[in-house]
Amino acid sequence: MSNFSEETLSVLQRCVLFQGINANEVEPMLGCLKARERTYEKGEYIYRIGDETTALGVVISGKALVENEDYWGNVNILVAAVPGDMFAEAFACMPDEASRVNVVADTDCTVVLMDVSRIVGTCTSACAFHQRIIRNLLTVLARKNLAITQKNEHLTKRSTREKVLSYLSSQSRQVGSSSFDIPFNRQQLADYLSVERSALSSCLGKMQKDGVIRFRKSHFELL
Repeated sequence: MSNFSEETLSVLQRCVLFQGINANEVEPMLGCLKARERTYEKGEYIYRIGDETTALGVVISGKALVENEDYWGNVNILVAAVPGDMFAEAFACMPDEASRVNVVADTDCTVVLMDVSRIVGTCTSACAFHQRIIRNLLTVLARKNLAITQKNEHLTKRSTREKVLSYLSSQSRQVGSSSFDIPFNRQQLADYLSVERSALSSCLGKMQKDGVIRFRKSHFELL
């Protein structure tokens, strides 16, 4: 009997980590990777800064936020992870390096945790797709590096308006449409762009008045 539901297996099959691997091969590989499913309530920490991190995670349902937090508790959101997205893979690949980020459940969420040592180490079961999953992990790490570079591009803009336009433009390109949803609420978007929420709200209102954008909650349209 399967340890994982059909929904969980379906989400994992869409994850980049298992790209190019047949559906009937995914579940046997989960045993090899010591995969286990965990549920977290909204606001609960999956990883905290300073935690030893040996397992990467894949979001199955809900949403998790990867955040930086300074000594005074000021939060900077790095990324929002939704079903199929991975988190903590970089720190899990460095067993002597404690986590420098928090991973917190933004909603009630379910995740699958997998031991990275079972990916990068020699597979005793001689899985046919072991090399493939290693290549996929490298792809994920490369994409995360590009995402950080892209965020830095937003943050280097001088004004709040330029930061917002840079971010919305990148989201539009990503989905190939001028109409799209973003994974953040107002406070989270302010934290992501490192601006004050009041300044962000004022900027969005003026941009809508100027006919540059149209928005309702987390849905945006570029005009």
